[in-house]
Amino acid sequence: MTVSLEQLRRCHFAVDLGAARTRMYVKGAGLVVDQPSVAAVNTRTGALIAVGEFAEKMTGRTPHYIRVVRPVSGGTVVDIEMAQRMLRQLLGDKMRRALRRKPRLRAAACTPHAADPLAQRATIETLVGLGARRVELVDTLIAAAVGCGLPVERAEATMIMVCGAAATEVAVLSLGSIVTAARVPVGGEAVDHAIVQHLRHAHELMLPSQSVRPLQLALSGNGLTPHGPLSTEIHGLDVSTGLARSVRVDTAAVRDAIQTPLTSVLDGIGKVLRDCPPDLVADLADRGLTMVGGSALLPGFDQMLRQATGMPVHIAERPDICAAQGLGAMLEGRIEPLALNPLAA
Repeated sequence: MTVSLEQLRRCHFAVDLGAARTRMYVKGAGLVVDQPSVAAVNTRTGALIAVGEFAEKMTGRTPHYIRVVRPVSGGTVVDIEMAQRMLRQLLGDKMRRALRRKPRLRAAACTPHAADPLAQRATIETLVGLGARRVELVDTLIAAAVGCGLPVERAEATMIMVCGAAATEVAVLSLGSIVTAARVPVGGEAVDHAIVQHLRHAHELMLPSQSVRPLQLALSGNGLTPHGPLSTEIHGLDVSTGLARSVRVDTAAVRDAIQTPLTSVLDGIGKVLRDCPPDLVADLADRGLTMVGGSALLPGFDQMLRQATGMPVHIAERPDICAAQGLGAMLEGRIEPLALNPLAA
């Protein structure tokens, strides 16, 4: 589903519901919410205990009657009621009252590329539950491209890769539309899982759920290249004894474990380039690929793509919030008028 900029300018707020984080942009106020897409619920009473960062810290540390849930998976709302409760809490009473005073409240939201009608409907119903009278859906690839300043409206190729928690989306854009795109079901969560499985099999060590990201950061700025540190110390739980244990992990072996899921991303890039018209591919040889999304910050990921594709690879200035910034730019009218899909007019 595509909309025009004129329709988006009438919206009052925008939401980027991601599997890892939720971001909300309010017209005139900017980015007001940037929190993990997590909620903690008391299963005895049904009461919402915490949302966002506080709820994420409770993961794996709660008594049996408190359940930590993620109402969004892969950019798709899987629990509409819980997503609505989470968004209300994240917005706060003051901002919700301000939005309710708007006549005919309109909202915009990002949806994954080629999202099925049921996924789109779930997103719409979630925002309707917040009081929106009308919801406009924008492809995440277009929103992210606008947010990182790519000239999507020109008759020249721009290539973008959205590295999410559950999936990676790659597309070539021209004239404000998606020329060709691919969605790979591999994201930051798959990389985390590969690290966890490697440590379990090679060192019989089980990591706490919140220790995987620090391990990735421990690989330093050249983490996926041979120039990174030779080893790093990891604390976890011994699989056989159940006791706390520390091991020194060879980072080269961790790099090999990470390479396996990332190979699928390279296949996705190759598919997009093969399906792209030759004239646009020639543009990409100079302009290259722009990476956005939280998983774009994985140490050394850009260098690996640069070596594999032979194209320039750039990481956006704030890759994690590009989609929300793109929606905000459309709401505020900060980009030149263009049809997101002029051929559909």
